[in-house]
Amino acid sequence: MTDAPLFALGLALACLAGVRAYLTVFGVGVAALLGWMPVPAGLEVVTSPWVLGTAGALALVEFAADKIPGVDSAWDLVNTLARVPVGAFLASAAFSPTGEWSAVAALAGGAAALATHSVKSGARVAINASPEPVSNWVASGTEDAAVVGGLGLALFAPVVAATVMLGTLALAAYVGWHLWGLWSTRRARKPLSASQV
Repeated sequence: MTDAPLFALGLALACLAGVRAYLTVFGVGVAALLGWMPVPAGLEVVTSPWVLGTAGALALVEFAADKIPGVDSAWDLVNTLARVPVGAFLASAAFSPTGEWSAVAALAGGAAALATHSVKSGARVAINASPEPVSNWVASGTEDAAVVGGLGLALFAPVVAATVMLGTLALAAYVGWHLWGLWSTRRARKPLSASQV
């Protein structure tokens, strides 16, 4: 792969890590072992049985935890400490065929992972305000499917995958900004109750 697809692959994997870090690492490791993707030297570590076993076990825990309202938000908060560094690592490792650390790729990957993590976590906090659990299950299942589909796209068409993911992030940021503005405006116009006067 040339530099552009490698950088796109790293960026796409970093975006996915912001949503499901363990599933992303596990998926890349399995794809590499099955020969579905050429593995840059920096990514060879994800084919280790220890890494695959740990990532697979944590992916199963996350799969369950993410379906429970409230638990999912706590899990997201704790996993901020994993998703951003994993995104930075995947971007740097994918970009470097020799396995050398790339600070620029790591910064881009960390930023991409933080952005997708923020969108995911923010959306889940809003969904958790709903009293029924179905919306939470649907959101979690959609995230699972998006990461699996995104992994497939990233492995076979990395430039397309990175473009789709960055476009989705931009759209989510735009929608979120406008929803925040609407909510702020409605709150500012709400009359004070007698107890607030």
